[in-house]
Amino acid sequence: MPVEAPESATVEETAKEDPRVAASLQLTDQGRRLLEDRQPDKAIRVLEQAVSLHPTNGQNYYYLSEAWLMKGSASQAKEFNQLAEIKLKEDSAWMNRVANQADRIAELEK
Repeated sequence: MPVEAPESATVEETAKEDPRVAASLQLTDQGRRLLEDRQPDKAIRVLEQAVSLHPTNGQNYYYLSEAWLMKGSASQAKEFNQLAEIKLKEDSAWMNRVANQADRIAELEK
């Protein structure tokens, strides 16, 4: 299951105007790479920092959900998946990923 990120122009445009957003995006990318390296605990710490800098970036919640899925915690994964759904509802590419993630969480809950 790859965890690469589709491009999001609006977030990137905002990053040019706000250094906190830019820092958050760097942390988001770092968290994503940690997930690729199967290091969910480190990813969670990094992604929590990203959320504190830019709480409206739904990608952070998606990746936090991925980290908790990796750790086998359906309840935590579900909580972050729901936040990702709220924050990313305007982005159809991300919503497909969020829906797929919700399906995987449901499988874990069985």
